[in-house]
Amino acid sequence: MEVLLIITTESSNANALRMAKLVIQKKLAVCVSIKEIFSIYEWEGKIEKTKEFEITFKSKPELKDDLINFLNKNSSYDVPQIIYTKYNAEKKYFDWLNKTIY
Repeated sequence: MEVLLIITTESSNANALRMAKLVIQKKLAVCVSIKEIFSIYEWEGKIEKTKEFEITFKSKPELKDDLINFLNKNSSYDVPQIIYTKYNAEKKYFDWLNKTIY
């Protein structure tokens, strides 16, 4: 009973909410969590410090490629953070996920 989690970031809450809504409408994920974070990273030789919005998508493993393609096309970043892993899920959550995104 595996569940896919994909984590990305967006530059604004509005972008994060737009992406979350579209992913749910397209049934690429069953649930999306958004939280405000502060990131420090190197970009083009400079240290960047910025507020971002971390987005976690819960989905089916077989939708991974479709969801990653969507994120690459819709991200506000040139090089979007897209990381993923699979987790075991409790049966009730797994059943709800599979019933919701068929």
